Amino acid sequence: MRKTFPLRPEGKHPERVLEAVKHEIRKYMKRERRRDLPEGADFWDFDGRFGADKDTAAVLPVADLTAALDALAQAGGAQCYVELLARPAVWQRRPAGSAQRDHPAQSPDGPDSDDQPAP
Repeated sequence: MRKTFPLRPEGKHPERVLEAVKHEIRKYMKRERRRDLPEGADFWDFDGRFGADKDTAAVLPVADLTAALDALAQAGGAQCYVELLARPAVWQRRPAGSAQRDHPAQSPDGPDSDDQPAP
């Protein structure tokens, strides 16, 4: 998807237009994720670029896309350029025995920790 979206079209409420743009982006991603994966791939990942126009678009993680879109709309931008390209990716598994805790529910002081006995 390479598209320039108007954020302030004549006669339409800007907040509704912003939600419609977000919906179209999510719909595109959902449609791309339904495609068949090539052999050896685990999931579809997306490379994203975002900016006020095509020339000023910068690489942006897809997870930050809606926040950047909100920020541009709050700043009064008249349009935005979104580029999303799907690519097959392989899940990077953690090494066995790694003690990396990256989820709040896995905090060492939580009840689900292996370090402390259950009450």
